[in-house]
Amino acid sequence: MLARVSAALLGVALFVGTASAEDTTIKFKLGWTTQGSDAAFFYAKDNGYFKEEGLNVVIDKGNGSGATVTHIMSGAYDAGFGDVNAIIQNASTKPEDAPVMVYMVWNQPPFAIVTKNGSGINTIKDFEGHTLGGAQGTPTTRLLPVFVQKNKLEGEKIKLSNMAPNLQEPMLIKGDIDAALVFNITSYFNLVLNNQDPDKDYKWFSFGDYGMDLYSNGVMVSRKLIASNPKAVAGLVRAINKGMIAVAKDQNAGIKAALNFDNQINVDVEKRRLQYSFDKLIVSPEMKEIGVGDVKDDRMTRAIGIVVEGYQLARTPAPSEIFSREFLPPRAERELTYTAN
Repeated sequence: MLARVSAALLGVALFVGTASAEDTTIKFKLGWTTQGSDAAFFYAKDNGYFKEEGLNVVIDKGNGSGATVTHIMSGAYDAGFGDVNAIIQNASTKPEDAPVMVYMVWNQPPFAIVTKNGSGINTIKDFEGHTLGGAQGTPTTRLLPVFVQKNKLEGEKIKLSNMAPNLQEPMLIKGDIDAALVFNITSYFNLVLNNQDPDKDYKWFSFGDYGMDLYSNGVMVSRKLIASNPKAVAGLVRAINKGMIAVAKDQNAGIKAALNFDNQINVDVEKRRLQYSFDKLIVSPEMKEIGVGDVKDDRMTRAIGIVVEGYQLARTPAPSEIFSREFLPPRAERELTYTAN
C-alpha cells in the first residue's frame, strides 16, 4: 500500500524511533540555484518553523532536481527538493539507496515543449518535420520517445538536436531550432530574462496534457534519516508544510525570505516564478481534493509505469519505494489556499 514505506524500513524506524529530533542538523539540497519557487523552505527557516521542531536545517543551492537524488544517495545530504522521476529511476536498480519522497510539491509536471509563433508548429503532429532542441539526460528529452509513442507520432520524422540547457532559449529565439524540450518553470523565465514575451509570442505543449500524467518535484529524504530519526522527518515535513501554506497566502513574505537567503536574486522575476509555480505546478483539482503534499495512489502507479517505459528500466519499483505519506500532517493542516498578491 502506498500509504507506508516498506515493512522492513518501518521496522527499523520503529526500533530506533526513540531518537530525538532535538538539535538535529539536516543538510537540505535545493533543486537548482535560488528561485522564488523555493520560498516555502526559506520562509520556514526565517520564521523558526524548523527550530520549533528541534531542527537545524542547512539549505544549499542545487545543480539539478535529478542531481538532488544522487547527492542524497551519496550521503552528502539528508534531504532535498528534487524530481520524483529520478527517484523511480534509481529505485529500479538501487532500492536500498534511493531516497523516499515524503511531501509532493509540484503536483503537475513541468515537462513541456515550447515553440515560437511562426515556427509552423500549431499542434503536436507538427513536430514531425521539425527540429527539437533537447538537453541530453533531462526528463523532457529522455521521455520524448514515450510522448511520441503515446500520441502516435512518427518519431523518425522528428529531428532531435542535443545541446546544453543554457543554449535552448537562445537557439529558439534565433530560429536555430524549431522547438525546445524544457522545464516550463525554467524556460518561461529564461525567455523573460531574454526580453521575450513567453505568453504572447510562444506556444507551450505540456506533457501532462498529452498522456504523460507524471508527478514531479517534492521533498525527499534519505532512507538513513527515516530509519534513524523518523521524528526529525515528520518535523521537517510539518515545518515545510507550514511554510507552503503561508507563502501561498503571502508571496511578498516568501520573496523576502528568498532575498534573505540570496540577496542576488531578481526580486520581480522570482516573485513571478513563485506565482507561476502555484498557478501551473501546485494548485490543481487533485491538490484541492487531497491536500498539498499528498499523491493519488493509482496515479503514482501509472506514473511509475511511464518512467519505467521511458527509461527502459529493468525493474518496476513498488509505489511504496517511491513515496510515503507516513510523515504528512493531517489533511486539515494541508489545506492550501492560493491568493496571488
